[in-house]
Amino acid sequence: MSAPLLSARIIDWFASSGRALPWREPGFPAWGILVSEFMLQQTPVARVIPRLAEWLERWPTPGALASVPPGEAVRAWANLGYPRRALWLHAAAVTIAERHDGVVPQGVDDLLALPGVGDYTARAVSVFAYGHRHPVVDTNTRRVIARAIDGNQEPAPPSNSRDLAAMDRLLPESVEDARVFNAGAMELGAIVCTARAPKCGECPIADACAWRLAGYPAYEGKRKAVQKKYEGSDRHVRGLIMAELRAAHVPVTRAEIDSLWPDAVQRERALAGLVADGLAVNAETGYVLP
Repeated sequence: MSAPLLSARIIDWFASSGRALPWREPGFPAWGILVSEFMLQQTPVARVIPRLAEWLERWPTPGALASVPPGEAVRAWANLGYPRRALWLHAAAVTIAERHDGVVPQGVDDLLALPGVGDYTARAVSVFAYGHRHPVVDTNTRRVIARAIDGNQEPAPPSNSRDLAAMDRLLPESVEDARVFNAGAMELGAIVCTARAPKCGECPIADACAWRLAGYPAYEGKRKAVQKKYEGSDRHVRGLIMAELRAAHVPVTRAEIDSLWPDAVQRERALAGLVADGLAVNAETGYVLP
């Protein structure tokens, strides 16, 4: 199947089958899209939607967030996980307020200069908030391309140059079609061409999928390192300490932190990591959010 036909099918499928998500609503602000992209990194959509609404009601502009201490952003992050994202988002808001007159920039290079913004987020905001034509590649897009184009069950470990080039070859020339195709390819990977149980009977490009036509061969290439189990990990202990800090409006004492986890070595390592990351601050009588 030619690239134009493949992209056209995905665009048509997305128009009828894509989920109704807040950040896809017409007129959704660029700031809201930037916030949503920060929140959606490694966090399920269902958990992001209510938190995004609360966040934008409280801080509807970058300037509003920049005007409060970073610890307030960390507290509001709640159960989204990876709370450093909250610090980066706050720092990005400060930069937007100070260097861009409170307006989220449009260009990929300007977006990349914001704290915590990587290549995917910069391109996503430029495309989905402002309608510029760039390839946007996330995990779901990579899986769709790996299967439909390359005939592999799963993609090789990420390569920015390779992945962007692969998506660029499929991108329609029309700016609007390119925007919709970017969203459609991600959506296809998220709800149909899933990692564990692909729904090939619902796929708009199933008849041209190289992996399906090859008989679904198992993947034998290189794999990205698998993250360690959460339960009992340092991330788990960090999360327990962060939950205590978010819930408290006075310094959390060492005795209170010591009661959260029995392994003293692991507990100290987690606490030291939070301090080093700027997520916890050592006050005179205990620890507080920044």
